[in-house]
Amino acid sequence: MRVLITNDDGIQATGLNALRRELGGIPDLDVHVIAPDSNRSATARSITTRSPLWVEEIPFDDGSIGFATDGTPVDCVRFAELGLVGERPELIVSGINHGSNLGDDITYSGTVAAALEGIVLGIPAIAISQQSAAREMDFRWGREFDFSVAAAFAAELVKHVAQDPLPADTLLNLNCPAGTSTGIEVTHLGKRLYNDEMKLVDEDPETGRHRYQIYGFEPSFEDDPGSDLSAIAAERISVTPVHFDLTDRPSLDRLKGWDFAGMLGSAESRVTPTDPAGEASTRR
Repeated sequence: MRVLITNDDGIQATGLNALRRELGGIPDLDVHVIAPDSNRSATARSITTRSPLWVEEIPFDDGSIGFATDGTPVDCVRFAELGLVGERPELIVSGINHGSNLGDDITYSGTVAAALEGIVLGIPAIAISQQSAAREMDFRWGREFDFSVAAAFAAELVKHVAQDPLPADTLLNLNCPAGTSTGIEVTHLGKRLYNDEMKLVDEDPETGRHRYQIYGFEPSFEDDPGSDLSAIAAERISVTPVHFDLTDRPSLDRLKGWDFAGMLGSAESRVTPTDPAGEASTRR
């Protein structure tokens, strides 16, 4: 099976290299690395559209090579899809992220975004994140990480997926607690309670500009049994299946009962028509 490893912490990140070494030891696994050349945390699903991207071969300590790019995690997956490392991958493994990616936070995560790009392209994916030794319950970069259990478990999970493939439209969001886990749990995404505030940190009297910090304050969460947030709080590994269908299907029938045609007719009746040149004409 052809596997692409990527991340949002950069190609030299300890978590990525712990994962690379573990997956590289699995027989019959064709492992490739394309990752950002530096940290791209919290870039979510951003892509680079306005300029070409640099790509550089990076040698690893075991003699293998990876590719670093000045793009985003999503760009890295696109590179693999477009043939940078040969045939398209059959599995995307993104991580191991330096910090958890739980609940609503996954919508900001570059780690999870790379995995999401896989399922957009019809490639199953796994996103892996590790809580720091300080046991923060968010994605902030902690100072100390032990990736040994997360990397070893990721290898076992990839071996299983090689034999029992995931659906092409599903990713697994895996989070590991700091230290020794008390078990493992299949979970749903939990609910964040953000504690952000607007904190003035600098000002320039000459220009009238003010500088504020509005992020970086540790959030709390709803302690909902069965959620990924509650699992990590209980020092359990969390495995959450995620898909990309954002449609609120229960609302479809309700919205079909709204008089959208009438709203459109009312709106159009108030609009001054334009001629083909784009200039307003006189309604007759």
